[in-house]
Amino acid sequence: MAIKVVFLVCFFLVMIVVGILARKRATNVDDFVLGGRAVGPWLTAFAYGTSYFSAVVFVGYAGQFGWKYGIASTWIGIGNAIIGSLLAWVILGGRTRVMTNHLKSSTMPDFFGSRFDSKGLKIMASAISFVFLVPYTASVYNGLSRLFEMAFNVPYTVCVIVMAGLTGLYVIMGGYVATAINDFIQGIIMLFGIVAIIVAVLNSQGGFVSAIREMAEIESDVAITLGQKGAFTSFFGPDPINLLGVVILTSLGTWGLPQMVHKFYTIKDEKSIKAGTIISTIFALVIAGGCYFLGGFGRLFDGAAIYNKNGKIIYDAIVPYMLSNLSDVLIGIVVILVLSASMSTLSSLVLTSSSTLTLDFIKGTIYKDMSEKKQLGVMRVFIVFFIVVSVILALDPPAFIAQLMGISWGALAGSFLAPFLYGLYWKGVTKAAVWASFISGVGITTSNMIFGYIDSPINAGAVAMVAGLVIVPIVSIFTPRVKKEKIEEIFACYDESK
Repeated sequence: MAIKVVFLVCFFLVMIVVGILARKRATNVDDFVLGGRAVGPWLTAFAYGTSYFSAVVFVGYAGQFGWKYGIASTWIGIGNAIIGSLLAWVILGGRTRVMTNHLKSSTMPDFFGSRFDSKGLKIMASAISFVFLVPYTASVYNGLSRLFEMAFNVPYTVCVIVMAGLTGLYVIMGGYVATAINDFIQGIIMLFGIVAIIVAVLNSQGGFVSAIREMAEIESDVAITLGQKGAFTSFFGPDPINLLGVVILTSLGTWGLPQMVHKFYTIKDEKSIKAGTIISTIFALVIAGGCYFLGGFGRLFDGAAIYNKNGKIIYDAIVPYMLSNLSDVLIGIVVILVLSASMSTLSSLVLTSSSTLTLDFIKGTIYKDMSEKKQLGVMRVFIVFFIVVSVILALDPPAFIAQLMGISWGALAGSFLAPFLYGLYWKGVTKAAVWASFISGVGITTSNMIFGYIDSPINAGAVAMVAGLVIVPIVSIFTPRVKKEKIEEIFACYDESK
């Protein structure tokens, strides 16, 4: 216990010290939200990766999809690295940095408002971000409860409040710079931690070869495989179609998430984009690939602890149960790893939420003129507000919140991905097309939550993203374009940057 407590105390002290030291870099809105658009490749790449992978991935998704698809769930991590990191940086990184700097936009809603010359789009994008980022923020805490109970016998309530309070403290003090530096530190912990845990878990099963042999003997309970053995060690697993849906949502979805795209706003130059691409891809391959690979062995730990009283499996209990017999040192590393993943994602979400609401909704809509000092003050107040709301939801989540968390990614990415991507490359995207994407993204995911016409919320999110990619160009062809002079002036930024 002493070892685990020392780990926690050291971890928390480092986070606070970073927040204090970063205060000098958070004296105006641009510095607080974007780090002065001068953040280097290592900090940006780690900020991107740690915001991507939270306790939801390590505990929830790794357990759930590892159980369903076996070793083939590793494809999700590979997809996250190639599509969610490599291609995202290559296709979005440079053009996002250049155009958002040219438009002087600090958030994704601000981009839509400036790029398509529409205050209505800016306000609607801000509303969608607010509605779907808050429950996603609450979900970040969920992966911690069982791990803390296993490691410390500490009540979940205490864990959530302490984590939320410390995250809020360093974000309020240091803004994006404090978040990025802490993300880098937390990312290092995650890299070493996941490797150590995989080795320890496989060794507990007699090594990699022995674990694979045992997995191959398990009969599949998925109807499509007709119960044959070896399904959970096969190349594409027992259910490749649904596996593909998971890969699409968790990989392509990052292209349309405000807190992820925001990282490209902050990076300082084209050279940093190239370096950041490599760093981010390797980070995702190790962390996401490692998490899903580890989860793929979950069926070797089939015990009473992962079932509820009705005999239904509790997916969030699988990974903690896999780790429950590790040494105290390794359990301490696990707790710090999951705390790192959760706090980095939480800090990114609350900073994105508060800046979006302040800069895109309150400023210019409710208050026409806001000084820099007042904007910073309002953002800090909203950081506290978002953290308090997320804690309340995490401590006593109503049923609809549990459903809403599952569709947050689908609704956000289904709404924003297509118009943001096309808007960076194509002059012909229209306001009507962006509105259509917003309506279809939110409409598909929320209506499916009510009527359930697509079996999996994850597949519904993937459908929403693909629908947006089809709808935006079709609607753009038949609706009035933004004024030509305005578009030419916006796209001139790419010529200037060469």
